[in-house]
Amino acid sequence: MKFIQEEYENTYEEKKSKFIAHLMPYENFHEVMIKLKEKHPKGRHFVYAYRYLNEFDQVVENSSDDGEPKGTSGKPSLAVLAGSGMINTGVIIVRYFGGIKLGTGGLVRAYGDSVNEVLTKATFFEYKKLMTKKLKCSYPDLSKLEYLLKQEDISIKDKEFSIDVILNIELTSNEWQLLLAKLPISISEEK
Repeated sequence: MKFIQEEYENTYEEKKSKFIAHLMPYENFHEVMIKLKEKHPKGRHFVYAYRYLNEFDQVVENSSDDGEPKGTSGKPSLAVLAGSGMINTGVIIVRYFGGIKLGTGGLVRAYGDSVNEVLTKATFFEYKKLMTKKLKCSYPDLSKLEYLLKQEDISIKDKEFSIDVILNIELTSNEWQLLLAKLPISISEEK
């Protein structure tokens, strides 16, 4: 599964109709929709599709044709997102009608193509389910631990300094198992 971290935009034209596709991280979906409706008051349709993981790691999907004939815009847009393995991502396509009817097949192709084109502009990141763990070490072991975490490409979220140092880290469960095998005996997991 893949996700994006910023917004992307692309304009696709088909028989004088404009399809302006906006691709964004799902958490920005509602605010982007509001901005687009303000920015494009003459836009005829605001078709959307999104996919995200809920708290139970289930994929939640939704789409809307927003007045286009049923199944000709939202579903094809969602199919492109799903087919490309996107998660935690939304797309909104603003359509300006160009005066020529495209027919149902033409609409399906136009919306699908507009999403495909905006995806070609995006930078993707591989989705990994992260968990947070705490490691405790003495002050003299801190630099060794930081070096090891950097070598393993594990991010340190924050550090707590008291009698010992406690590092809050984020990593996958597989990375955690590998890290445990490499930790010096003097560094322990903080419960």
